Amino acid sequence: MLEVAGLRVMVDGGTATGTQLVAGVDFRLRPGERLGLIGPSGAGKSLTALALSGLLPRGCAASGSVRLDGTELLGLPERALRRVRGRDLAQVFQDTTTALNPLTRVGRQLAEPFRRHRGMTARAAARAAVDMLDLVGLPQPAATARSAPAQLSGGQRQRVCLAMALACLPRFLVLDEPTSALDVTVQAEILDLLERLLEQEGSFPPGMLFITHDLTVVSRMCERVLVMDAGRIVEDTPARMPAHSAVAES
Repeated sequence: MLEVAGLRVMVDGGTATGTQLVAGVDFRLRPGERLGLIGPSGAGKSLTALALSGLLPRGCAASGSVRLDGTELLGLPERALRRVRGRDLAQVFQDTTTALNPLTRVGRQLAEPFRRHRGMTARAAARAAVDMLDLVGLPQPAATARSAPAQLSGGQRQRVCLAMALACLPRFLVLDEPTSALDVTVQAEILDLLERLLEQEGSFPPGMLFITHDLTVVSRMCERVLVMDAGRIVEDTPARMPAHSAVAES
């Protein structure tokens, strides 16, 4: 179980004069559960996601508790966090241009989690990377593996990011606005793909935290939804929104 209790994020190093951007967030996510986190821009959704895996930007500090199967992640040394990221807790970001290294070919980036977490040789990891690119529906996966990120479209890069996140079958998957930068057609394709991939995970699919402002996405992908505003969770409810609802901008 992923348990978040009293999570706070302060800017300016968390000093007494700093600004509190996330103000005591609490939630639990079980393996296989699909949880949505919605709210207006600036509510603190993305900072909450970054705090879970220790990826907060400089100048920000987190306090409270983030426990994964009883192990406290907040304050864990970076070396230990690297063993958790990708293997137990993986993340997909909205901006694929910063999520992928522009100077490294796609296949080499995708091979890294196989080498780091599964102990594969370079050759075996390269083959596994091509197989993952094929799994997420990229045409000519071997050629795609040899491509630089800039040679791919936004939808193709997002498929690569999904492949990287799912490479080591993580128990928990955090998706931070993974479709909002895409046009409507590509967005639908990515959601279709994500549903198929999660169904293929077997009897115990990963728990999913889907961060978005789009109620249509939440109603399709999630079982439960948390509403966040001004750094706080203001509502916890089943995700049974009408399909025609589009944006939460309260």
